[in-house]
Amino acid sequence: MGDPKFLRRTYETPKHPWEAGRMEEEGKLLQKYGLKNKRELWKAQSVLRGFRRQARDLQARLRAGSEQARRETDLLLGRLTRLGVLAPGAPTLDDVLALTTEDVLKRRLEWVVFTRGLAPTVRGGRQWIVHGHFAIGDHRMTRPGYLVPSAEETDLHYAPTSPYADDDHATRVALRERLAARPAAAEPVPPAPTGGP
Repeated sequence: MGDPKFLRRTYETPKHPWEAGRMEEEGKLLQKYGLKNKRELWKAQSVLRGFRRQARDLQARLRAGSEQARRETDLLLGRLTRLGVLAPGAPTLDDVLALTTEDVLKRRLEWVVFTRGLAPTVRGGRQWIVHGHFAIGDHRMTRPGYLVPSAEETDLHYAPTSPYADDDHATRVALRERLAARPAAAEPVPPAPTGGP
């Protein structure tokens, strides 16, 4: 269990820190999803690694005919479906093994806020979350890395104490105009970096 004063890392770092191909791919994901640093990406990768490890273990136990493994499989698939990582329907363990890091990153609060059109950019959405401008139900959210379950996504709104809760706020008006000009089928693309620290 460990000493509560000394928290353990919740992620695993890459085995080889200086691989050019991996670093380039990480940079693209950091830019696209507005992540603060690679640590946040590594956390998402570790979450996915845990899901995949559990799915592989369950596949082996299912081949042995374990009834407990059947129950655990249903629980895992149900959890991932509720989280929105897997599509509803009849997912299988093979679908869990086919997941990518982006499937987990798309459930982060900052990305959900951006894709729903509540913030102008991913990084802007992150800043607004940290400043307490969003709520899910009655609870104000200040963690951009929160994985939003599908059921809670409909309850996501501006916090009542936020100035952005007013429909006539200048930023909200500009945001609506920008969304109206965007093609309906296009996936939101974050703007290019503007420089600075």
